[in-house]
Amino acid sequence: MRFSRALNVVDAHAEGESGKVVVGGVGPVPGERAFDKMRYFEAHHDQLRKLLLQEPRGAMWHNANVVLPSQHPRADMGYIILESTEYPAMSGSNTMCVATVLLETGMLPMVEPVTRLTLESPAGLIHVECQCADGKVRRVKLVNQPAFVYHRSADLDVPGLGRLTVDVAYGGMTFVIVDAESVGFRLDVSEEAALCELGQRLKKAAVHQLDVSHPENPLLPGITNTVFAGPLHHDTDKDGTELIRSRNATVVSPGRIDRSPCGTGTSARLAVLHARGLLEPGQLFRHESLIGSRFDARIESTTTVGPYDAVVPSVSGRAWITSFNQLVLDPTDPFPHGFVVGRPWEPAI
Repeated sequence: MRFSRALNVVDAHAEGESGKVVVGGVGPVPGERAFDKMRYFEAHHDQLRKLLLQEPRGAMWHNANVVLPSQHPRADMGYIILESTEYPAMSGSNTMCVATVLLETGMLPMVEPVTRLTLESPAGLIHVECQCADGKVRRVKLVNQPAFVYHRSADLDVPGLGRLTVDVAYGGMTFVIVDAESVGFRLDVSEEAALCELGQRLKKAAVHQLDVSHPENPLLPGITNTVFAGPLHHDTDKDGTELIRSRNATVVSPGRIDRSPCGTGTSARLAVLHARGLLEPGQLFRHESLIGSRFDARIESTTTVGPYDAVVPSVSGRAWITSFNQLVLDPTDPFPHGFVVGRPWEPAI
């Protein structure tokens, strides 16, 4: 049998969120930087994103990453991120999956007890610190690119709901952030369908009513996700460390719940909390997902991005490899690009 396409894929998840890692079969992707490679891939290889993420080989809650050599002199490896409806510049959970796969498969050397990597994402360089033992990556901490607030306490008119107060912030992707209690949510997994439906409505309204443009790269997408933010609780960790914890539900395009606490959403939320004077640099923030998984995050430093005050966030969590497989395409397959079924795949805007 001769296949028209064969991709070597390592399946993984970070705190519940799927992150396939394509380690072979793509071939060279032109571009000086990871952002350029992402743009080329989107223009010329989008059928591979569909092949990986659409049925019958994928599902709407799957993500994928393509590992590529980096031309940046300080990067150990580069990668681009493929999601259901977009190519994000950055993703925390996907970065954790990529780092775990690179080390546990031996693509990059593992050093115990700590391996430090620099990965080039389309958003820029991401510094990663992996806690390692017995050949396993126990925890991944990444230092994200700066996060900042576009709109704070903005009015948003939502069809069927009325006027809400929201924040809009960038953390590698751009999020409209709303207080969950203000719209009647307890952030329980049983609310998933209602969260997804309202999350899409909020996002569509925000796209049309609240302008955003990244001051350093206007080609980055605008508002594509919604965070329902739970109340803040002051707590103490097992080792006596004081922390702030909060639950959240992130609705990712095309309208599904992020199973992890969402690394870029966590980064965006850190920027909002700091802007409100509720979180100081170095203070531990524990973000919990709808399924109870957790990311630990801190503000490492402060900076500016164009006219915006910004924070440099770190986010840490755990990732696990779940399978090794070779995804193939038979030339007689009637669905060479996969297919989609149902309302969640309608255009987000």
